[in-house]
Parts: sequence; C-alpha cells; structure tokens
Amino acid sequence: MDGASEPPSGGASDGNTLTRGRSWGAKGSLRKNVALDGSADGEGSPLLGDGARSVTGSSRTSSDEDGSVRELEWEGLADFVGLPWWQKPSIYWVVPSFFVFALAFGAIIVPKINLIVSLICNRYYLEQSINNPSMVFAPGDENGPQCRDPSVQALGSTFLLYMGVITGILSAIMSPKLGALSDRHGRLKLLVITSLGALIGEVITIFAAKYPDIVHYNWLLVGSAFDGICGSFTASMALTHAYAADCTPPPKRAVAFGYFHACLFSGIALGPLLVAVIIDHGGTLLTIFYIALGIHAAFIFFVLLVLPESLSKKRQMIAQDKHAAAVAAAENSDLGPAVRNLSWALRRANILEPLKILWPTGPGTSRRLRVNLVLLSAVDTIIFGVAMGSMTVIVLYLGMRFSWDTADTSKFVSAVNIVRVSGLIIVLPLLGYLVRTRRANKQRRESGFAVPEPHSGSDFLDLAIIRTAIFLEVLGYGGYALAGDGKLFVLAGALAALGGIGSPTLQSALTKHVPHDKVGQLLGATGLLHALARIVAPIVFNTIYSKTVGTLPQAVFVVLSASFGVAFLVSWFIRPNVYLVEPGTTANAGRRGADDDTLVDEEITGI
Repeated sequence: MDGASEPPSGGASDGNTLTRGRSWGAKGSLRKNVALDGSADGEGSPLLGDGARSVTGSSRTSSDEDGSVRELEWEGLADFVGLPWWQKPSIYWVVPSFFVFALAFGAIIVPKINLIVSLICNRYYLEQSINNPSMVFAPGDENGPQCRDPSVQALGSTFLLYMGVITGILSAIMSPKLGALSDRHGRLKLLVITSLGALIGEVITIFAAKYPDIVHYNWLLVGSAFDGICGSFTASMALTHAYAADCTPPPKRAVAFGYFHACLFSGIALGPLLVAVIIDHGGTLLTIFYIALGIHAAFIFFVLLVLPESLSKKRQMIAQDKHAAAVAAAENSDLGPAVRNLSWALRRANILEPLKILWPTGPGTSRRLRVNLVLLSAVDTIIFGVAMGSMTVIVLYLGMRFSWDTADTSKFVSAVNIVRVSGLIIVLPLLGYLVRTRRANKQRRESGFAVPEPHSGSDFLDLAIIRTAIFLEVLGYGGYALAGDGKLFVLAGALAALGGIGSPTLQSALTKHVPHDKVGQLLGATGLLHALARIVAPIVFNTIYSKTVGTLPQAVFVVLSASFGVAFLVSWFIRPNVYLVEPGTTANAGRRGADDDTLVDEEITGI
C-alpha cells in the first residue's frame, strides 16, 4: 500500500513486548498496526490468553505469498497469513464437524430419557410384583401405560435429576480448568477430552440397556460422572466458541456463535427425525445409541487428524511462560510456607474464582461496566438454566399429558428446533446485515477503505434482539401451560423457539465489554455459570414437576415462564456502549469504562 510504513523489525525478543507502529492508508487516514516482538505479522498477539494487550478494531496489512499486499480486517488474523488452506483455522472447519457432534447429541435426548424410564419402570414393577409377569417388559421397548403412572414418572424425574447434578457439579469444577489448559496447549486436545466423556457415557448406556439384569441402571450415574469430569457439552461449547474467537473478528462473532447454536439445534431437530425414521422402520432404541457411539468416535478422529489448530505454538508458549511465571511468583512469595500453602489450597478449592472477571476493578473500569457484566451473565445463565431444566420436563409431560411415544415426541422436538435454527441462520444474520454491514459498506464507500468496527460494547441492536427474544420465550412457555391439545403445544414451542436468537447475542455482547485478550477468561466464567445452572435448574424444575405431576402438571411451565419474565425485566437495566478500556489503549469511540461514565469521542492522532 502506497505510503504505508511497516512496524520496525527489531524489538523485544521475549515475545511479551507490545510494539506499536503507524501506517497511513487511503485518503491519509491513520491506521494503527500492532505486533509482538516487532514482527510484521504479530504472531504472538494474544487472542484468548492473557498476553500483551491488543488494540481492538485496529487494521492490519500483510503480504501474501505472491507478494501482494492486502488489508486484514482484524489484527488477530495475522497469525494465519501464509498458511495453506488445510492448515488455516476457520469456523467453516468446525461448523460441519460440530453439527455431526450435535446430531448425535440431539438424536439421543428423547430415546435416552425414555430408555431410562423404561429401565426404572421395569425394575420398579419387578420389585413390586415379582409374581406378575404381565407387568414386566424388556428394557428398551416402548414405554407402556404402566410407565406413565405418576409414581414411575416421579422416580424417573428424580433419577434424571441425580444424573444432571453429578454431571453439573463435576463440569462446573472442570470446565474452567479445561478452558485454561486450552489457552496453554491448544483447543484440539481439550475438544477430544470433552468428546471422550460423551463416548464413555454412551458405552455404559448400551451395556445397561443390553444387559439390564447384569448392569443396573445406576451405572448410568457413573457415565454421568465421566461426562462431567471431561467437562460435558458445556465445556465443548465453550471450547468451540474459543476456537471461533481465535479466527473471527469481534464484529462478526454474534453471527459466528449463532452458527454454532444453529448447529446444536439443527442436531436437536434432525436427530429426533432420524430416530423417528429408524423406529418406524423397525429399529430399536439400542440402535440409536450404536449410531451415536459411532458419531462420537468419528468426531474424535476428525479433530485429531483433520481440524487445524486455531492457537499458534508461539501463543501457547507465551501462555505457558506466563502461567509458569505466576506459579513461580506464588512459590517465591514472602509468605511463610504454611500460609502460602493454605492460600494456594483455598484458591484451588474455590470453584467460583473465575467469576472475578465479571466484577473488574481498577483503571478503565466503572460501576456501569460491572453492572452490565453481571446482568448480562445473569440473563444468559437464566436462559441456559431454563433450557436445561425444561428439556426433561417437556419430554415427560408430553408422554403423560398427551400419551405421545418416542416418535411423536421426537417429531415435536424436531419441529420446534427447525424454527429455532431458521431464526439463527436467517433472522440473526439478516438483522446484522441490515443494521451493521450496510452501515460499514456505506462508510467504506465514503472513505475509500474498510473502517474497523469500534470497540464500543454492546449496542442498541444487541439489546433489542435480547429483549425481543426473551419476550418470545415468556409467551412460548406461558403457552405450554395453557395448551389443551398437542397442536397448541407445538405452536407455543415454535413461538418460544424464535427466542433462540437471544443466546448467541448475549454471549457476543458479553465479549464486547472486555478487551480481546480477556475474552477467553470471560468465556470460562460463563461456562462455569452454565455448569452451575445444570445443577440448580434441573433440581428446581424436576422437583416442581415431580411434586405437582399428580395434581397440576402445568405448574412447572408457569414457573419457567416467570423465570423468563425476570430475565426480561433485568435486561432493561443493561446499558449500551459500556466497555473496559485498558490503560495504554485508545478507543475509537464510545462510552468508556471510566468512573464518571461520560461519553468520550476520541480522534487517533498518534501513539
């Protein structure tokens, strides 16, 4: 580019010093280039770790192999310049493979619940009336009328609750640790670990279903423990989001996260359809678990053999060095060994330690920033918790209220999630294009070059989408309580599913409140909250259902709708254009995270 000046080639060799250079783009506008160790590509610039600071929204230039110079829309993409396409990370590598993973997850939701109820029902009647063979059926067969008895439903709900609590507690402990390890050792190894937990769980389920007289259904609790130790799907989602954040500019993350949510709910939608087809053609529930087992194994091999790593070796080494330095500093502190060891043990035992990022203090922070982070994470956790707590209840309710079997319930799950996916891949990108992309294109035409997205926190579009989505969920879950027949229940489910665009927007809005090098820490904190929600929400909602199923089974949906109502009210206290500004960085424009909360419009005049 004419008149462009590159950053100096010299600089600190330790990879931890941030060197800033200036270059002049089209029409004489100043563009900031950020590099580590003085190199032009800035390979060591941190993405999700806690390395040197980066300037959010800065433009970058790079030279391709043919010598041409092109502008990078985000300085984080400089890590991947010059790599062949099969080694260059992209969300388009992960989206298809994650869809396959989600397909297996979605395919077994309804069958696993019904299989567990069948196993419990079979053993319950065997123990209650061992001399009456007519009350006994083979595990894995379709649930008979006996299994719709409130006593069996309550036992099934309680056992599923135990499974959720075990997985939730262990994943709450392990998810932040796995996220931190991924910053130091790459995303792929940890993705494999999270998948291994699901694979082991399916193996135990198959044995329990195939040999119920030998393998008691309580062994399923062991499978839940393995799943939790490996982080479960909450850690898997956090790691895929971290992978996407490694290779996606911040302005596009809402749509990128939306694609992953679309994959998840596409799997939940198409998986039950696959189940219905298999069962309609003479298949059994056990067949479904064999297929899911094969999909999990294929996903692991794909991650190991094909998927490119999104975190460069240099970035991993920087994160490892910083971690080692922090450990050494703690060991060499002035505290006595006993006090130091006690302090270390207390910090290790405190699983809530990662949540400190939701309450930042010091220069560049503000009361509004802290309120925004807490409220956004609270709304995100409520939405996730309701989704987790209602999944089992809805399946049990449909079987009890409308006598739907596995095929009917699978078709319902597919229908509502097709609506959800349509919102994620059509409505959400369309809104982003109409409001953000068209504005950026207009600025490009007026200025003659790409204008980087300013670091300005969440905007009015984010908040409008969040509030509208939550309101649709309120109406949908209220409709569940009022629906008197299956058709109205499906209509209410479709209405609630349209609110699915709120979750990726919430997570994207959260990442906009902090600098890029703190995004990984923030995702780890939300992963911890999601894991805790997996514990609390099922306990609350399954308990309500088990206590009211014999008298007023709709009561649980009233509570679910009220939970969304609380989230809707809380969302109105979230303010736009609030974000954390680190010392030494310059924001393009927006409401800075200063204690006076004044509006600041800054022009870049120098470094």
